[in-house]
Amino acid sequence: KTKIIKMENMFIEVQSKFDFEQTVAVLTEEILAANWKVLVTHNLQESLHKNGYEVLPVKVIELCNPHHSSKILSRDAERIYTNLMPCRIAVYDKSDGTTHVSLMNSGMLAAQLGGIVDEVMSAAFADSMAFIQLVKR
Repeated sequence: KTKIIKMENMFIEVQSKFDFEQTVAVLTEEILAANWKVLVTHNLQESLHKNGYEVLPVKVIELCNPHHSSKILSRDAERIYTNLMPCRIAVYDKSDGTTHVSLMNSGMLAAQLGGIVDEVMSAAFADSMAFIQLVKR
């Protein structure tokens, strides 16, 4: 039986109780404190500005947990799913001045795949949700 993913549940957005920069700082600090790695933080507003476009502040934090990712990367059959790695959390302002945080529900996607991918991505998603709960309004 094929499971159907409802797209409205695939992406999660919460309003932050902090301003933009403080949200990024709190998330980064908490990610590192939980023994995750911040690989890079993409400043999309800056990148677009360099190309002649003006958008509101937006940063994408790429985070990785080597313990989780090694379980997928060490198996040939699961390496196909590496395009879902690393995890990403977006922080952005909206035109009403509020700051929001979003992420993809990778646990929901992983449930379709089963096995070690489901196990790893569900655990990573749970950790990521814990991070965003710390800034949620």
